[in-house]
Amino acid sequence: MITMQDKINIFKDKNIVVVGLARSGTGAANLLSGLGAEVTITDSKSRNSLEANIKKLLPSVKVITDGNPSEVLNTADLIVISPGVPLTIPPLERARLKGIPVIGELELAYQVIKSEVRSQKSEGAIHESPLQITKPSFIGITGTNGKSTTTTLVDLMLKEERFNTLLGGNIGIALTEEILKAVSSQQSGRGERPFAPTSIDYIVTEISSFQLETIREFRPKIAALLNITPDHLDRYKNMQEYVDAKVRIFENQTSGDFLILNADDPLLMKVRSEKLEVRSEKPDIFYFSRMSEVEGIYLKDGIIYCNLPESIVGAIHESPLRINANEIRIQGVHNIENAMAASLVALIAGCSFDTVRNVLKKFPGLEHRLEFVSEIRGVKFINDSKGTNVGAVAKSLEGFNKVILIMGGLDKGSDFSVLRDLVKQQVKYLILIGKAKDKIAKALEGITETLIAENINSAVELSLSKASAGDVVLLSPGCASFDMFQDFEDRGRKFKEAVRLIQNSKLKT
Repeated sequence: MITMQDKINIFKDKNIVVVGLARSGTGAANLLSGLGAEVTITDSKSRNSLEANIKKLLPSVKVITDGNPSEVLNTADLIVISPGVPLTIPPLERARLKGIPVIGELELAYQVIKSEVRSQKSEGAIHESPLQITKPSFIGITGTNGKSTTTTLVDLMLKEERFNTLLGGNIGIALTEEILKAVSSQQSGRGERPFAPTSIDYIVTEISSFQLETIREFRPKIAALLNITPDHLDRYKNMQEYVDAKVRIFENQTSGDFLILNADDPLLMKVRSEKLEVRSEKPDIFYFSRMSEVEGIYLKDGIIYCNLPESIVGAIHESPLRINANEIRIQGVHNIENAMAASLVALIAGCSFDTVRNVLKKFPGLEHRLEFVSEIRGVKFINDSKGTNVGAVAKSLEGFNKVILIMGGLDKGSDFSVLRDLVKQQVKYLILIGKAKDKIAKALEGITETLIAENINSAVELSLSKASAGDVVLLSPGCASFDMFQDFEDRGRKFKEAVRLIQNSKLKT
């Protein structure tokens, strides 16, 4: 049981319904139950399919499966929804019409942490730092592509600088679960005592548009918006609705906060002029760019330079950041952008230039993000299963020549025709799988030779039969994975297994 002062514990004895029994829902339900709330968790799936997650719940959490009953939601003091649950499902819409507040797991984590900080601050337990940052500070990173890599880099840089961090969010780690772990760690072997979030310097969060739909108070001290390209148009009515969700990351930011934008993204520059320049109270804005010299971090002649005001870096950094892009271990156009964005966040947060350099030189990249798998007869196989939208495919293609591209899966409302020019320039053969194969084939008709494969194994075999030494076989699907696989990770693993199966067979012959 989490020990907290009742006067600040805003969740104690509240009737709270958590909708969605995946990782974030499980974390939220357990945290709320530990805070003394009366918690019910619901899910539209069957109990049998959810049994593994149900076993992770505290005994005090009531479980309802096979639906989200309105009679349960309508009597709640608060509803917490998982990111995969649309706000538009009828039971939620009815509850909102009754005035019941609906938030997400990210907002819940933020409110729990900030409530405890206010509690300790009121008792004189903590003080503002010289940089006027009260611990812990939230760092929020969003964008259509590059979120996980950038978030991981930031967390690694902060840890190498000896900051104490929590990492979570859309990266696959529920923030509420991590808070619960931190509580258990602080209380382990010492008896119960109040949770002290001020032992944490930064909470580093990867944030999706789904999570941003349900924020209220969430206000990151440092926010980064990496890029915006079409995605999730199967959930949003149009592109503007998707953009509106993304830009909520800086909605509550004000003077004294920091916002990092991609200066090369025309949509973000439009957002800046329409939503930020008109505000009287706004965060300090810095940029990263591959195209031009900006206030922030930029690439010029293959070198990454830092251009931050002395008021931010002068007291912390002794030598200027200057690193050859070729020294960065993760390669590719989009990874240069990710590296610059992460470096900018880390420098503002107080990391040294040396720390930033060291991490960029060492970090091997994340699985399923332009991951080198193997080389067979001079042909390189690259796993970019996380490339689930056309923007990700475009960025990946920019980094290679002579590509055999494997695409397809479950369509998310994408316009694949925007890839025509890049496919014409870079792709020798296009191999299509999954439900979206016919739509992709029609959108890219006449651009390059197109082949159909029944599954990932036959796609890999077909790609090798068409490839020559020096070619790259790139799995960058541009689609969701759920038509043929459990998730993008399962798709990436199956791709790697297929490559290694062929490799082993070649070694035996």
